Amino acid sequence: MTSLHGDTLVASRWHLRHGPGFWIVAAAFLAVMAFSTIPTPLYALYQQRDGFATFLITVIFAVYAIGVMASLYFAGHVSDWLGRRRVILAAIAVEVLAAIVFLLWPEVPGLIVARFISGVGVGALTATATAHLSELRAIARPSEDPARSGIVSSFVNVGGLGLGPLVSGFLAQFIAAPLVVPYVVFLVLLAIAAIAVSLVPETVERAEEYPAYRPQRVSLPAGSRSTFMAAGAGAFAAFAVFGLFTSLAPSFIAGTLHEPSRLVAGAVTFAVFGASALAQVVFAGLDPLRQLRLSLWLMGVGLVTMAIGVLVVSLPTFVVAGMIAGAGVGVLFRSAVAVAASLALPPSRGELLAALFLVAYTGLAVPVLLIGLAVAFLPTTVVLVAFAALVLILSLWAGSRMIAHRRELA
Repeated sequence: MTSLHGDTLVASRWHLRHGPGFWIVAAAFLAVMAFSTIPTPLYALYQQRDGFATFLITVIFAVYAIGVMASLYFAGHVSDWLGRRRVILAAIAVEVLAAIVFLLWPEVPGLIVARFISGVGVGALTATATAHLSELRAIARPSEDPARSGIVSSFVNVGGLGLGPLVSGFLAQFIAAPLVVPYVVFLVLLAIAAIAVSLVPETVERAEEYPAYRPQRVSLPAGSRSTFMAAGAGAFAAFAVFGLFTSLAPSFIAGTLHEPSRLVAGAVTFAVFGASALAQVVFAGLDPLRQLRLSLWLMGVGLVTMAIGVLVVSLPTFVVAGMIAGAGVGVLFRSAVAVAASLALPPSRGELLAALFLVAYTGLAVPVLLIGLAVAFLPTTVVLVAFAALVLILSLWAGSRMIAHRRELA
């Protein structure tokens, strides 16, 4: 346990100090997010083995997003009174359960169950780990700019999503039993992460009596709903691009672009998420208006180039387009979060951001499902070009509305 010393929580002798604890939580956060995307380059292998339709890949993926949304709504806030470390450990345990289901039940129903369980763990972890990192850093380095912990949190979140496919793609390419070894590797990593997190100091004093449970409230500002809709549309568009590259892109690369390598499929997804994480760090110093304009340029160039890569059947063009669009996604989503946060007073800011994340994860699931359904009736090339066009239109509309809001604030 932890104890109060003055106004600061300090670690007991059984726990590490807050500085090392910060990096342990960051590493655990990275491991969980990486685990959540390790099936990405493996979907084509499952499809080859079982012969199911492409639409089923989108269903398996969408179930993950549903698990995240359900967990955000029902458990995203419970660490405020249960304690950060306890909820992080529970989330890691849920991911361990998902890994076991992947290993013991590798058929389609098992994949669906495992992906839902994994989504539940990620939903519980994301907000909790972000808050815990902020609090650990504030205690370890009270004079440091609080934005530093936010940058680390964003980097390990998005970077982990990209790292998972790279690791599983490598293992699937060069190691026997590609549908087994990646899950075993991450099962071990998650177990190590749980042990390490158990040594991290707590930053929330658990109440002697727990308050009556209620789901996460979702609150929208009555006078700024149009601006929130723009921020939500931007987050929706950003996550739609992420959804494409973590579900159908590997199958498209193997089929239409004629590149069967699982390592290449994983590397492409890694490049997209890596560009997103790097862009958030590199452009963090720009003022909000410049960030918004830059995100729209990057999204525009990336999505148009993606359509060209699809039409001319060029893997290098498709990869470069994904990286440019990924950088735009990172900056656009960061801008959408900042705009949404500016619409509410601090007491209701968490509720507003909860609403934004629910909209964002809807963007992760719904467009991918529609793409999977469309490719059953239309050529994949036509569907992906239409996807790029629609996401670009939505991004430009959302970005222009958010720019207008920022100008009003200035």
